[in-house]
Amino acid sequence: MMTETLMTADDADTNQSAADSTLLASQDAEQAVQQESPEAPVQSETAETAQAEESTEQVPETKQAPEKYEFQSPEGQEFDTDVLGAYEDVARELDLSQEAAQKILDKVAPALAEQQTKHVEVVTKQWRESSMSDSEFGGDKMNENLAVAKKALDSFGTPELRDLLEKSGLGNHPEVIRMLYRTGKAISEDAFVAGGNSESRKPAPTDFAGYASALYSNHPN
Repeated sequence: MMTETLMTADDADTNQSAADSTLLASQDAEQAVQQESPEAPVQSETAETAQAEESTEQVPETKQAPEKYEFQSPEGQEFDTDVLGAYEDVARELDLSQEAAQKILDKVAPALAEQQTKHVEVVTKQWRESSMSDSEFGGDKMNENLAVAKKALDSFGTPELRDLLEKSGLGNHPEVIRMLYRTGKAISEDAFVAGGNSESRKPAPTDFAGYASALYSNHPN
């Protein structure tokens, strides 16, 4: 007697339904995993954003500029107060330390002083040329008229005035010479005595280049 080994149609339908149910359950589980998995990157991205925001927070910077700058003048030079004040404002705006600001000043100051000296030399030369060609006291009688101007300076000028006129170059300015020349003429006319002996004088400089040292010398004629 043979045992039936083949499944009946009802058994096959039952097994197929079970298989379908298992497949659907597996697909549902897979979809659930897929729906849950994106949440993890979102959480990670949020953490990274928070860290980035913390890193971009501004950290208070340490000020390098002192409360008050103390600048040292190079040897033989003296800073102009207004210029130094303007430089200090710029140094503070740039937040320069005392050392950095002084170093820049040490480099720039000599160049500025040299430029200023050249400017004074050019201006003084222009004044001297104007004086030599002046219609009132210049020209052929320049040396004679300078002697008259020197008399006024000897009579009324102080050593401090002589020093100022010589060092500043103002002694070459035509208006300064004009004032001294007219003053010298005035006192010479007032002191003139008919028939009297003329006042002896040292010879006036024969060239204008030697005028300043002769006119402003501390030793009167």
